[in-house]
Amino acid sequence: MFMLVLPLLILLSLWQASLAQGSATARLDGAPETCPVTKPYQASLFVPPSPYPPKASAGDFWFGSDRLWTALPVNGTWRGLRQKLAFYREGYDWHTEPQPRLKVTGKRLDSPAPPLLSDHATYGWAKPEQTAMVTGINFPMLGCWEITGHYQDDELTFVVWVAK
Repeated sequence: MFMLVLPLLILLSLWQASLAQGSATARLDGAPETCPVTKPYQASLFVPPSPYPPKASAGDFWFGSDRLWTALPVNGTWRGLRQKLAFYREGYDWHTEPQPRLKVTGKRLDSPAPPLLSDHATYGWAKPEQTAMVTGINFPMLGCWEITGHYQDDELTFVVWVAK
């Protein structure tokens, strides 16, 4: 009898181990609960003014106000230490301001770290009437980051988890 039950016990223990490994991986893929990433439900489900699309790209959501907004990942996670970040503003005109005075700052929330570095902003667009202020940001290390975009008298702050 023991010889019949033994293979079943081995299979059961292997199955449980694979489930445990899968759930640990799923937690590593997303932001940990200790990082208060900005989520869609925290926002009032901002819809940008026309001519911008009412919904962000798949996997993202709009966050901000018509004075300053950006697209953030629904899962709160950015992959990699270098990111391209676009900020939008109703009335921003790249013809009159091809190098917008956008300043992006950031600090790590879960551990001491040097601040993020931000490139000089430039302009970009998906369509000519959908202009954006675009900058590159460089995180010195992975972790939980609070990022603030400053443009004229407005600012927009959000939190993301930066992972490999």
